[in-house]
Amino acid sequence: MYKKILAGAVLGLTLLGLTGCGQQTKSTKTTELTVVLDYTPNTNHTGLYVAQQKKFYQKHHLKVKIVQPPQSGADGLVAAGKAQFGVSYQDTMSPELSGKKQLPITAIAALVQHNTSGIMSRQADNITSPKAMVGKRYATWNLPIEQAIIRTLVNQDGGRYQDVKLTPGNFTDEVAALKTKKVDDVWVYYAWGGINAQVQNYPVNYFALRKINPVFDYYTPVLIGNNRYLKQHPKVAKEFLAATKEGYQYAIKHPTKAATILENKVPELKGKQAKLVLASQKWLSGQYQAEVKRWGYIKPQRWNRFYQWLNQEKLVDTPLAKNAGFTNQYLPK
Repeated sequence: MYKKILAGAVLGLTLLGLTGCGQQTKSTKTTELTVVLDYTPNTNHTGLYVAQQKKFYQKHHLKVKIVQPPQSGADGLVAAGKAQFGVSYQDTMSPELSGKKQLPITAIAALVQHNTSGIMSRQADNITSPKAMVGKRYATWNLPIEQAIIRTLVNQDGGRYQDVKLTPGNFTDEVAALKTKKVDDVWVYYAWGGINAQVQNYPVNYFALRKINPVFDYYTPVLIGNNRYLKQHPKVAKEFLAATKEGYQYAIKHPTKAATILENKVPELKGKQAKLVLASQKWLSGQYQAEVKRWGYIKPQRWNRFYQWLNQEKLVDTPLAKNAGFTNQYLPK
């Protein structure tokens, strides 16, 4: 469910310019905003829905509409001004911050403080390290950066990446893919894929990317903003993040209630999904802010370390500059 979505197919949207969805209503002094998600609603987004439901946005004189993205993701829509804010990832943003066709977007807050993704496999197959992926079928998204990360991990662990069997895989249910033996190992975001295995009581092995190589403790997911809108409306951006912070801090303190709010806002998460949503929420609520004192804070050292690696591996058209693509200036103190 937490699959990667490569933005860029909608680069042409940047020609469309800004829409009026950020206009103020004079009678109420309320600013209307649109936030586009990166994927179907899930526990990464709970704080947004909580802020909406608990009227935190209203308290900050905002009316926020949360919409689902096109297949190509949120980045292009935010760049085109079709939404002022959106949800993205540091890794998939990188090609959009490099070269001649750069998108006018900036990461303004970390929704999850650490990269919680890793490789999951059937426990019986004993794939407990990157080296053990050799000779096995890895479900790839066919993205250059994704494959470069796997190559680095496998080779550093003493394996031969060229012996990993790359198998196309874009699964919405990674546990089902492992159960039916469509693949042997798959990249998952633990808060959904890993917790789903627990909920189903399906025995798996899992290793986190950041635990093996700290370079891969990049920021995913992040909130992004349209550069022109941020420049023209800095106070609105700060109010938006202040209200969003309240939503996520509520979810941190009250994961069960937050899960219920998410389900009520997104009815398709009820029923069979409810047990997974609750378990995921309880686990992820401890990851939103983790050990940092300031919600949403992006550490420059970690952000730059990953982009330096991309530069070294020549995975971007032109080298990414220091502090490219993010700012902490709109975060509440």
